Amino acid sequence: MSPELDNKLVMRYPEIFKNRYGDMRTTAMCWGFDCGDGWYNLLDTACGLIQHHINWRNKDAAPEDQIPQLVAEQVKEKFGGLRFYTMGGDEYTSGIVALAEALSARTCEQCGSPGKLRGRGWIYTACDEHTDPEHK
Repeated sequence: MSPELDNKLVMRYPEIFKNRYGDMRTTAMCWGFDCGDGWYNLLDTACGLIQHHINWRNKDAAPEDQIPQLVAEQVKEKFGGLRFYTMGGDEYTSGIVALAEALSARTCEQCGSPGKLRGRGWIYTACDEHTDPEHK
């Protein structure tokens, strides 16, 4: 992901990406977002829903009833899809992460247009414009 979009996510969701510049011995987020710019909107939307849910649920909850803050441990592409590894959260936040991962297999990783899984061996998600001619 471009440094500009990387920075936007970190600035918009500091609680989720608090480990972005952490030590490589404790988090893989130190490597940044290992995916294309086309998945920025998926990540932005998912993180917005996640953080809103946590803030809303925890606002008036007793400490023992609060949802642990979801923290990203790694964000990357693997087998053509988004992988968003986290700690914390609840069933709702896990569902949002699962939805974003599923939608990534239908979203071009380069531009965000509708796409599909392509390739043999190395699998990626792309629209027709960003598909290697061998995989059309």
